[in-house]
Amino acid sequence: MIKYQLKCKKCKNIFDSWFSSSKEFEKLKKLKLINCESCKSLQIEKSIMSPRISSKLIKNDEANLSKIREVKTKIKDFQRFIKKNFDYVGENFSYEARSIHYGKKKYKKGIYGKASVEEIHDLNNEGIETAQIPWVKDNEN
Repeated sequence: MIKYQLKCKKCKNIFDSWFSSSKEFEKLKKLKLINCESCKSLQIEKSIMSPRISSKLIKNDEANLSKIREVKTKIKDFQRFIKKNFDYVGENFSYEARSIHYGKKKYKKGIYGKASVEEIHDLNNEGIETAQIPWVKDNEN
């Protein structure tokens, strides 16, 4: 949808109207279906309305951005804690988790790594507790 400010060339009346697209406006004008609401003249010209952004929306966006930054900071703090206190096993997470669970391997620390949704599901079905956490790459803002 697009909103145009329309101006009658004859009586100088200015009014607004919505159209599904700019092509739709042109089509309706060509078919002589757009006229002035005051004098009924068909001599109408258009201009695009500037978007109306309320200050309330801007404040909400700023508040949301602030919350997003705060959450990212907490996630990064949590990541630092994990990196410091757990062993990274990379793509071998499922194998290593099973090895620990079934007593084949011992780790002094817990482990973290990568696993697909299906692998996590299978581990949980075997009674192996896992937790998924959001991970923000270091190069992301």
